[in-house]
Amino acid sequence: MPVTTLFFDLDGTVSNNFQGISRCLNYALDELGLRQLTDDEVLPFVGPPFRESLPRVFPGIDTEAALNLYRERYEHSGWLENSLYDGMAQAIRTLHLQGFTIALCTSKPRIFAERIIEHFDLVRYFDGIHGPELDGRFDRKTDLLAHLVAHYKAAPASALMIGDRDKDVEAALHVGAHSLGVLWGFGSREELAGAGAHHIVQRPDELVHTIHSIA
Repeated sequence: MPVTTLFFDLDGTVSNNFQGISRCLNYALDELGLRQLTDDEVLPFVGPPFRESLPRVFPGIDTEAALNLYRERYEHSGWLENSLYDGMAQAIRTLHLQGFTIALCTSKPRIFAERIIEHFDLVRYFDGIHGPELDGRFDRKTDLLAHLVAHYKAAPASALMIGDRDKDVEAALHVGAHSLGVLWGFGSREELAGAGAHHIVQRPDELVHTIHSIA
């Protein structure tokens, strides 16, 4: 069965928002009197929900307070500390023109994801922008992708999840979809392969050809 429905991750796949994420996270930690994180220490936080990752690194943290502080700075400026990966806009535009159904499936709150996709003038190429709600609904990517496969009435065998972290691969495997890992984001080849990625690409200019090769 050919792939007809594409689900794209955002951070580390479509755009690089590491600077904004890092600055907002450290702002929240500083406001709570906690230590600052180095770039290497921030990396594991890019992708998984903060409600899962923060308590693991900071036992006893008031997670909701940290999230509110993070979002305070993120809503003001953090979301703009962001850049498209070279070649991604062209790849998404090409896939749209070729007739694929394209949706964003991100762990970033939906309201911020919508703002970012609009900022980069990509809205016209997406059939929908999806992410968790601020109250935590759909925080887990497995839950979000399962919801979206049903929402778009996509047969799992015709759906493809594209992302840079193991959580993207795990979500694809959970729903029975294909998975495509990308290496220009924050996950390594070892992370993606270890999670069971069916395909891994090095550069955005490989996306279109690779997607057409999946059956």
